[in-house]
Amino acid sequence: MTDAAPDAGLIKDTTTAAFRQDVLNESLKQPVLVDFWAPWCGPCKQLGPIIEKAVKGAGGKVRLVKMNIDDHPQIAGQLGIQSIPAVIAFSKGQPVDGFVGAQSEGQVKSFIERLVGPLGPTETEELIAEAAALVEEGDAAGAAEIYGAVLAQEPENVAAIAGFAKLQLDMGAIEPAKQILAGAPKGKENDPAIAAVRAAIELAEQAASVGDLGDLVKAVEADPKNYQARFDLAVALNGQNKREEAVDHLIEIIKRDRKWNDEAARKQLVQFFEAWGPMDEMSIAGRRKLSALLYS
Repeated sequence: MTDAAPDAGLIKDTTTAAFRQDVLNESLKQPVLVDFWAPWCGPCKQLGPIIEKAVKGAGGKVRLVKMNIDDHPQIAGQLGIQSIPAVIAFSKGQPVDGFVGAQSEGQVKSFIERLVGPLGPTETEELIAEAAALVEEGDAAGAAEIYGAVLAQEPENVAAIAGFAKLQLDMGAIEPAKQILAGAPKGKENDPAIAAVRAAIELAEQAASVGDLGDLVKAVEADPKNYQARFDLAVALNGQNKREEAVDHLIEIIKRDRKWNDEAARKQLVQFFEAWGPMDEMSIAGRRKLSALLYS
């Protein structure tokens, strides 16, 4: 880690002798992060630029003080720090929070926000938003390039994983989408964004297996009580993004026989809503129809 030049007084190196002034006294004005590091520490070199960038992005709400524990081991010893990098936040002269080990840009931002409240978007968040906008504009190649660049820097970024997997799925590349989704970090497998893409992949695989749409339409027209054909038709229609028609066919099954196939129609609707997202217009409309039917 190289010594950082001060950025409008937000970032500085300190010593044991200067610790009281640089950290304890300064923390009476705003929170101060103390980054305990050493020149031989690889993860310290990784974290250094990330935390400096985050502190600069906080707009003066927090300061960063860096302490080389090889040159100044006393404070780290007093605080019981046994592993580096270690970052301890001081406020009003007292340690109030901290973390050990390298962190992503988003994790460092969240840590700072616990101290000072919401901050603006990080550069990574801006890139992901740009990728999402490109998807809306139909520029799949541009979006894929951005998602790939983000994941090269932050392989466990949940938003980028979900966005990139959904992009692949929308292009019909189900297996690549599944491979990207498999990169979700442990403990984040059920994150709403990851869960939504997983549900969408399952729906795409269902749609690919239900058969010809025209044959299903004829089967339902010939026998409105052919619930399996109607169910398969709903799945196929959703696969063609005819979501309102898909919902209506499942609602029709529930209306005629709520318990059919262990409430398969209701469960399929719930999976639709999960894949579309809770605030999606069709999810809201579909939930309204389902609630009106179940609780009327």
